[in-house]
Amino acid sequence: MAEPGFWDDPDQATAITKEAGHLKAQVETIEDLEQRFSDLSDLIEMCETDTDDEMVSEIGEELDEFEDKFSALRMETLLSGEYDDRSAIVTLHAGAGGTEACDWNSMLYRMYSKWAAAKEFKVEEVDYLEGDVAGIKSVTFEVHGENAYGYLKSEHGVHRLVRISPFNANGKRQTSFASCEVMPELDTDINIEINDDDIRIDTYRSSGAGGQHINKTSSAIRITHFPTGIVVQCQNERSQHMNRDKAMQMLKTKLYMREVEAQKAKAAGIRGESMDIDFGSQIRSYFLQPYKLVKDLRTNYEKTNADAVLDGDIDGFIDAYLKMIQQQK
Repeated sequence: MAEPGFWDDPDQATAITKEAGHLKAQVETIEDLEQRFSDLSDLIEMCETDTDDEMVSEIGEELDEFEDKFSALRMETLLSGEYDDRSAIVTLHAGAGGTEACDWNSMLYRMYSKWAAAKEFKVEEVDYLEGDVAGIKSVTFEVHGENAYGYLKSEHGVHRLVRISPFNANGKRQTSFASCEVMPELDTDINIEINDDDIRIDTYRSSGAGGQHINKTSSAIRITHFPTGIVVQCQNERSQHMNRDKAMQMLKTKLYMREVEAQKAKAAGIRGESMDIDFGSQIRSYFLQPYKLVKDLRTNYEKTNADAVLDGDIDGFIDAYLKMIQQQK
């Protein structure tokens, strides 16, 4: 029996209710898979005695759906990190490659947006800076949904694109880069002390391709943290005050995660190093010319259907990464 006053703590009550709901959903998924497996076994047994093309087709469809649901459940069991169940904050920066890199950055934004939509996650833009000619120089967005960070942490790093650039008049193959930074969305009251003398807060007008990116007043906020060089920006909230609060939350999250990673590196006897968004630092390569292939350089997982990957089919890469880090524990 819970001790008196147990439910008087709303945060604890909310956390337990959320965990109970999550466990209930997992049990229901497992029971559904067991029933599907039993039904498939019966159908296959019937097919062995009475072959029917329509029934074979039905079994194929049922089997594909079963495998998709089973793979999703298996991938979820690999999420054991402290913040894996949180929503994610993702920042994409164009790197080496000029206009081509900005276009590549916009392709990555589209890829993650379509992946999130397929998961029924909500994408909320926080900051947006368009390229000088085309594409996006940088964009920060939140992906709201259970385990969003646990999945997307696999995408943290430099992504390399090789293709014949539509911006190259000579039709030559070109390589460009973009970086992806992924953080968990932490509580707004995270206990991080920031001295006023250590930061500079600038206001500016929102910029972008139009529509939601246009703001006639200087309500956008940029915060620079001098000791670490971290810069965070927010422009898509309704007021300067809200943009400032969101930017400060992002800064605290970055400082907190920086300290967490530093402690992990110290415990492991290694030193984390920031990498340039350029050759030799990529985690994944996307080849569109002279052949189509997407290959992760950490896990060696690859897919030849590059178009599907750019349309958001990245679960295979996420699954391979989660298995890899699970094996390293």
